[in-house]
Amino acid sequence: MDTSTMIIIFIALVVILFFYKKFAPVKGVRTLHSKEFEQERMSTKDAIVIDVREPHEYKAGHMPGAKNLPLSQLSSRMNELPKDKPVFVYCQSGMRSKRAALIFKKNGIPSIVNLKGGIMAWHNSLRK
Repeated sequence: MDTSTMIIIFIALVVILFFYKKFAPVKGVRTLHSKEFEQERMSTKDAIVIDVREPHEYKAGHMPGAKNLPLSQLSSRMNELPKDKPVFVYCQSGMRSKRAALIFKKNGIPSIVNLKGGIMAWHNSLRK
């Protein structure tokens, strides 16, 4: 095997690892489709709904009862979340909320549900 083949294989492995980390589920976080997310959110006592989009995105339309806690501010505002209540999290497409779910997990929040596909997959009404 020559050097150029080894370099190509190495680059391919790095790309595969990158995409795996980006799209792999977060251990201990449940990811649900829109209908399941809403059913569980409504049936879970004391559920907290967190929108991790930026304030201008939140103002354009958000789930009823959702609190805006942007991913960009999450580290400095973790104290705003009780650790004993289930957290339902979403963003625009599901990528930022997945990262937020990982941060929640690392900060001791045991019950986290992420909306697959984010608000773009949401089929219910939004509040402004």
